[in-house]
Amino acid sequence: MVKRSRIVTFILLIVLIGGAMGVTTQTILGNIKLGLDLQGGFEVLYQVKGEDGEDVPPEVVSDTAQALDRRVNVLGVSEPVIQVENGNRIRVQLAGVEDQNQAREILSTEANLTFRDVNDNEMLSGSDLVEGGSSQTFNEENQPIVRLELQSGQKFAEVTQEVLEMGPPNNKLVIWLDYEEGDSYAEEAGKEEPKFISAPNVSEVISTTTPVIEGSFTPQEAQDLADLLNAGALPVELEEVYSTSVGASFGLMAMDQTILAGIIGISLIFLFMIAFYRFPGIIGVLTLSVYIYLILLIFDWLNGVLTLPGIAALILGVGMAIDANIITYERIKEELKVGKPVRQAYEEGSRSSLWTIFDANITTLLAGIVLFYFGTSSVKGFATMLLISIVVSFITAVFGTRLFMSLWVRSKFLDNKKGWFGVKASEVNDYKEEVDALDLPTKFDRIDFVGNRKKFFALSGILLVAGLSILIIFKLNLGIDFTSGTRMDVLADTALSEEVMEEDLAAIDLEASNIIISGENQEIGVARFVESLDQDKIAEIKTYFKDKYGSDPNISTVDPIIGEELAENALYAVAIASLGIILYVSIRFELYMALASVVALVHDAFFIIAVFSILRLEVDITFIAAVLTIIGYSINDTIVTFDRIRENMRKLKLIESKEQLAKIVNQSLRQTLGRSVNTVLTVVLVVVAMIIFGATSILNFSIALLIGLIAGTYSSVFIATQFWYVLKKRELKKKGSIVTYKEKKEWSDEPVV
Repeated sequence: MVKRSRIVTFILLIVLIGGAMGVTTQTILGNIKLGLDLQGGFEVLYQVKGEDGEDVPPEVVSDTAQALDRRVNVLGVSEPVIQVENGNRIRVQLAGVEDQNQAREILSTEANLTFRDVNDNEMLSGSDLVEGGSSQTFNEENQPIVRLELQSGQKFAEVTQEVLEMGPPNNKLVIWLDYEEGDSYAEEAGKEEPKFISAPNVSEVISTTTPVIEGSFTPQEAQDLADLLNAGALPVELEEVYSTSVGASFGLMAMDQTILAGIIGISLIFLFMIAFYRFPGIIGVLTLSVYIYLILLIFDWLNGVLTLPGIAALILGVGMAIDANIITYERIKEELKVGKPVRQAYEEGSRSSLWTIFDANITTLLAGIVLFYFGTSSVKGFATMLLISIVVSFITAVFGTRLFMSLWVRSKFLDNKKGWFGVKASEVNDYKEEVDALDLPTKFDRIDFVGNRKKFFALSGILLVAGLSILIIFKLNLGIDFTSGTRMDVLADTALSEEVMEEDLAAIDLEASNIIISGENQEIGVARFVESLDQDKIAEIKTYFKDKYGSDPNISTVDPIIGEELAENALYAVAIASLGIILYVSIRFELYMALASVVALVHDAFFIIAVFSILRLEVDITFIAAVLTIIGYSINDTIVTFDRIRENMRKLKLIESKEQLAKIVNQSLRQTLGRSVNTVLTVVLVVVAMIIFGATSILNFSIALLIGLIAGTYSSVFIATQFWYVLKKRELKKKGSIVTYKEKKEWSDEPVV
């Protein structure tokens, strides 16, 4: 008899959860902060420089960061990010800032105000000012001026007395901002735009505490100077070693494109799950919807900044989250095909898939942690979202899916409805206790994976040798992240061409080393420069292209030192992630499986690198994020197969021939191949959607993921397990037999010895 109370409970839960999501989603989305790549803005990394190259004390770096924070407050930027890195660097992120040139000027200006005589002797300095006492006002002629407040009128009287005694034409009090050694009033006085602010004549002794600075100011320039003086001078000099800026138009376009790609990709996954897994697929769609909501909710709680790679990680996470559902559903289908009742099949399928899901997620988690530790700001956003996705997907897939499914299974409504699980009546056997799900025939039984291993090895060997040769000849098309230099992206309101871009650059005395035109209507121009352009040149570029095309260009600069560090960190990240995976798989499984997994990972990573070399695609820091993601995802797939191998080995308890070993490998691959194909297909749907509909700024990242997914599935099936077979066969030859089970151990998931 059907227990309707459980079905009613399910419906009430869905209504309750759906209602809560509907009421709060808009608020959550409104609370989430957007990164500068989504709303425009800029990021700059400063090197704090001491005198004569000396190390700067931590307290001075901290004081400098606080001074920068006060200046940012002047700009009115909401929730800026200012972080001290590596002891002597300060990273500033300003999302949504409207006038980027003004912001860079205010940040980088030291704001050391000095009053000097015509011989450049210092008479007064910023330390003589009252803190926060500067203001912008107007003189009698209604010209903008800056009013100061001095601590001592007496001292100002003494200074003006001394200058007055110098007599005409030397009775001038020269006002400097950021005077540098070597600057000279005599040299600057004849220039149209001198470095000093103004040089008024002193005709009488002045004892006021509120002198004014007059000059050819606009109201905004006068206000900026007053704000700078109120924010305080920087205690040290700052050198810009890395910067990136994104125009608001670029950010809005990138967000719209990527969200569209996400909607299309996720919709395709939902359709696939329902079509292939029927009723469990519907449950999977419900839990995935909860999964997406929870990720956004947690990201809001963490006060995280959502970046373009972060959205990509969320979309990708949906494809990866469905993997846990697929593992469980495939095991349930296997138990149903044995002929077991629906409830028993559900319970045994759920139990046997639990540790497989756990192991698969842990290895991806390791890659995400490494990515977060070594990544830069945008990559950290990707890693943060990836880590949240992994944890939440495990919770929703293991507990959420099982809660919803158990209500239906225990209601007995699904009894005698095995077709609702995607199992055909012809596939169901008469239940016998001695028949195990692992003994069932599969549609891949004709494939001899082990017997053809040499062909697979040869194919991979040929591809790797060809890839290595191409890599040696053509090398990688490294982006400025690794080579240093400057990259500029221009969004025009008309179609561009290389000739037009060259003319534009020539107008501002620039020559690009490379120009690429892209976009649906050829409206995006990308130019690369070998040198790292300075702040003044960047300001000139932004002004020129904003005036001509109506939108700020994206400009990124990387100092050679930063480029070297990024390259080193990338290598460390890949090495540490691989080492962590070796250790984990060795502990949970065995050393040979760990070695085979790493061989497959190296195969995947090199394959991606080779394809990028052949296609001349640019390799930037997000490429490393893609490689590490594939490392985690590929090992995920490999572990599922190794888990099935371990399970099949335990049935024999003792392996005495290579034929038995080969049978286990073949049988395990045949049983998990359907799951492997379905899993990679769901993620590929998302990645292809990102390639077709997503933002161009993450196109190479998406392509790297697609190549890696295909290579990862191939290596999991045809390389990792075959290599493990070769290693295990040698062990068998040496020992004569392999024990696969220890009776003293009660935990059913004891690693193979």
